[in-house]
Amino acid sequence: MKFTVLVHEGPYNHQAADTAYNFTKAAIAKGHEIVRIFFYHDGVYNITNQAEPPQDDRDIYKRWSDIAKDNGIDTVACIAASKRRGINDKYMVEGTRISGLGQLADAVIGSERLVTFG
Repeated sequence: MKFTVLVHEGPYNHQAADTAYNFTKAAIAKGHEIVRIFFYHDGVYNITNQAEPPQDDRDIYKRWSDIAKDNGIDTVACIAASKRRGINDKYMVEGTRISGLGQLADAVIGSERLVTFG
């Protein structure tokens, strides 16, 4: 099955980001395709390179970067949501990019399911 994953919530303040990551990881392990992961609203904070989590805590930013690079997943942050939060291309983790809502619409068209977190 082909999935698009939509993440609305930021890291560490809600369970949505962790659940979205765990869903994505499990779907890949079961042989499903992730067409795109799209970060919207506060979800754009999940893929910024400006945070440094404590050494004993999970590194959500590295997780998203690694899963995108390791599995060839197109990982996109909404440009409007990013600009509202002072995030531009130089603040994105490796393997991610900023683009418009057209990328979300395109992913949904090419998917069988849209799964939303947050």
